[in-house]
Amino acid sequence: MTTFTPTQRSMLDTQGYCLFENFMPPALLDTLRERVAEVYAEEGDAAGHEFKTEPGAKRLANCVDKGEVFQQCIQMPGMIDAVAAVLGSAFKLSSLNVRTALPYPEGGTEGQPLHCDMGATPDESGYWVCNVIWMMDDFTIDNGPTRAVPGTHKLGRLPDVRQHADEVLITGKAGTICVMNAHLWHGGAANLTARPRTALHSFYCRRDKPQQQYQKQLLRPETQAALSPELRHLLALDDAHNDAVSANVAVRSGFMK
Repeated sequence: MTTFTPTQRSMLDTQGYCLFENFMPPALLDTLRERVAEVYAEEGDAAGHEFKTEPGAKRLANCVDKGEVFQQCIQMPGMIDAVAAVLGSAFKLSSLNVRTALPYPEGGTEGQPLHCDMGATPDESGYWVCNVIWMMDDFTIDNGPTRAVPGTHKLGRLPDVRQHADEVLITGKAGTICVMNAHLWHGGAANLTARPRTALHSFYCRRDKPQQQYQKQLLRPETQAALSPELRHLLALDDAHNDAVSANVAVRSGFMK
């Protein structure tokens, strides 16, 4: 079992992100890749329709509803402990999406602007958004890795520049995950290679905040009925407060309109 180490905790606190190398066992990574390919094929041009489309990228959304492998990922030990280090013990899944950065300029773009997820800044209770990037392909300096400005999660404001002199590229081998305080200024870089680059994004929020994608509304009844009590809690399916704050909230992104 992968544990959340003091070194990772320190990096998450000071830099705003930390890496878990080789977090996904080969069998899990293979299954995740296979299922993502299947869903892309099944949904075709409608892929990602539950969320938003993004120029230069393909997306899948509402992934909890699309296979047990996704449900396995969102509650894995070690990763969950790191999320709790950002959000405290009371948190829930906000959304679960896949993003594939397409090659630039052949269909891709120059990359995402720097942003904070959901346009969120910390409030009087502290941090309230946390994103986990599951590297299904190698993240290299050339294929559209996540770029971030270390320490900016502590500034309490949104970025006002598209690029920053202190930004770094977050790279890693397939199977690595990156847990990120999503108040950190970050964005996907341009994919300058000839191959797409894919990642799963499990996005969590503090329990008092609205979900980015209202899980109770999106998940089919048969999916909800098959979930364990632990997953139902993580998805806030039986949470009246979540119903009140999430049911009528427009889907929000940090940069997509």
